Amino acid sequence: MQIIQIAIDGPAGSGKSTVAKIVAERLNITYLDTGAMYRAVTLEALNKHIDLNDSQALRVLVDQLDLQITVDRIRVNGVDCTEAIRTPAVTQNVSYVAKDAYVRAQMVALQQKIAGNQSVVMDGRDIATHVLPNAAYKYFLVAAIKERAKRRILDLKAKGFDNTIEEMMAEIEARDKIDQERETAPLVQAKDAKCIDTTALTIENVVQYILEDVKKDQVELK
Repeated sequence: MQIIQIAIDGPAGSGKSTVAKIVAERLNITYLDTGAMYRAVTLEALNKHIDLNDSQALRVLVDQLDLQITVDRIRVNGVDCTEAIRTPAVTQNVSYVAKDAYVRAQMVALQQKIAGNQSVVMDGRDIATHVLPNAAYKYFLVAAIKERAKRRILDLKAKGFDNTIEEMMAEIEARDKIDQERETAPLVQAKDAKCIDTTALTIENVVQYILEDVKKDQVELK
């Protein structure tokens, strides 16, 4: 049997997390939402009123953090924060935390440890370029910013939040700028990653593309 690593990167609203989770389910292998890890750190920092630009304070916070993550739940210091990490406040601030070099190094080390000796699907912004650079399957999802904004609005509306398309587009553009310009592991397509424009595609379209790409190699998964 063979261990495979599938890396799915892309900006906010590109569909990477939804696609990655379904691909992992269909292949019956481990799924890891790395973005949830950075969101958990952000939530804890906000709860403790930490300046998100204070690297030393973030270092202390991360060193004391007990982070437990499964496919469906995430806990910080024993407290389930699965829903709390998806609030607008966390979304608007997570890029500031994720650009911190120490926070990123600690999260990457944990992500690589979780991947370990098992087949895994990971999604994020630097999986193919930094976390799993030797992954056999790499994909970079993109979509038109208006479509990405519409998707985010639908997600938030289901949670009771209302945003205009203009507000959401501005927020996404701001996140993109921070993610793309950070010094440590910026958001960029890996040279050997396949780019998928999801603007006019359904989730199932993208899932099937990836599954067919993986299955064409006739790998027997471990």
